[in-house]
Amino acid sequence: MIIGGGVMGASAAFHLAEAGVSDIVVVERGDLACGSSGKPIGGVRAQFSDPLNIELGSRSLRAYLDFPHRPGADIRLDTVGYLFLLTTDRQAADFEAGVRTQNALDVPTRMITPDEARALCPYVDTDGLVAAAYSPTDGHARPGLVVRGYADAAARAGVTFATHTTVSGIDTAGDRVTAVHTGRGRIACSTVICAAGAWSGQIGDMVGIDLPVRPVRRQLAFTEPLSPPAPRIPFTIDFASSAYFHNSDDGLLFGLADPDQPDGFDTTWTPQWLDLFRNAVRRRAPELAGMKTVGGWAGLYEVTPDHNALIGRSGELGNFLYATGFSGHGFLQGPAVGEILRDLCLDREPFVDISPLSADRFRAGAEVRPEAHVV
Repeated sequence: MIIGGGVMGASAAFHLAEAGVSDIVVVERGDLACGSSGKPIGGVRAQFSDPLNIELGSRSLRAYLDFPHRPGADIRLDTVGYLFLLTTDRQAADFEAGVRTQNALDVPTRMITPDEARALCPYVDTDGLVAAAYSPTDGHARPGLVVRGYADAAARAGVTFATHTTVSGIDTAGDRVTAVHTGRGRIACSTVICAAGAWSGQIGDMVGIDLPVRPVRRQLAFTEPLSPPAPRIPFTIDFASSAYFHNSDDGLLFGLADPDQPDGFDTTWTPQWLDLFRNAVRRRAPELAGMKTVGGWAGLYEVTPDHNALIGRSGELGNFLYATGFSGHGFLQGPAVGEILRDLCLDREPFVDISPLSADRFRAGAEVRPEAHVV
C-alpha cells in the first residue's frame, strides 16, 4: 500500500507496477495531487549543493525529458534553465563551489556575469549583482500532468487508486506492518510506503516512527496575459530574497518564501502576500513590481530540519518505507525517488546510496547534510 497520491505516490506506483508488482493500492485523502504536488512551482533542476540532491535531480530530469515515451504524457516541460542571481561575494563563492560539484556529476552549470544574466533575462537589473549561476538543462513542468501521467499508466497496469479515503490507523505485529485502517475499511498489506507529504508526521505517529516534517505555507501568483508577450526566460531566482519568476501560459508566475510564515496546514491564498514579492523585486526586476496579477494559490512545503528529504526503510518496522520531507524539492526528484522506492520494495540496490537521507539521522550525534540551494 502507498499512502499519498501526489508525485511520490504516483511515481512509486508506476515504477512498482512496471516492475511487475501486483495488488498495489494507493490511498489518497482527497483527489490525486490535491496536496503539495498540486501546487508547487514546477521547477525541475539538478542545481544543488549536496551531491545526493544533484544525483536525484539529474536522474529525474532525464526521466522528465523521456516522459512523453515513458510513461507517455505531455507534462509541458520547458528546459529554459535555472538562473540564480547573487548579490554578495559569499553567495558567489558558495555557488562556485556548487558548480564544481555539479560539473563533476555531469551537470553543465556555470557561473556567469551580471550582464550575461541580463541577456538571459531582460527583466533583471544588474545594479548590485555580483554574479549569477546558470544551469541550461533545468527548467519547469506541470506537476498535475506528471501525477496524472504516472497514475494513468499505473492504473492501466492494474494499480488501484482509492481517492477520498483517509487513513485512520495502522496495525503492526512484531516488527511488521500488517494492515492499514481507512475510511473504507481495513486493508491487509505486506508493505506500506508513506508518501503523505506534509501529513507524513501523522502517519509516522500511528506506528511510533518519527518523521520530522513540518508544514509551511508557500504562495505564488500569476500575472494577467502580457502584451507584448513576455520573453522566454529562465526560472529566475533572486537568491537573497528568494523572489522567483518564470513564464506561465501568457504571462509570468511569481513566488517568494515568506520568512515569517508560521507552521501550519492553512492553504488560504492571501493577496497581501504579493506586497512581499513586489518589495523584493523592485530592486532586482523592477518591471515586475508593477505587473497586474489575476490570482494565485497557496500550497505546503514539507520541511525537515536540514531541508533534505526523508527516504528509507524503518529500522523498527522492516516493511514500512517512507519518502517525504522534500522541503520544496519533491516534484523535481519524483521520478528518481519512485525508482528508489521500487528497489527498496524489491530488495534491490538503488542507483544511489540513500542512507544519508534516513529519518534516523536527526537522532543525537547523527550527521546532517544541509542543502544550501534552497528556495
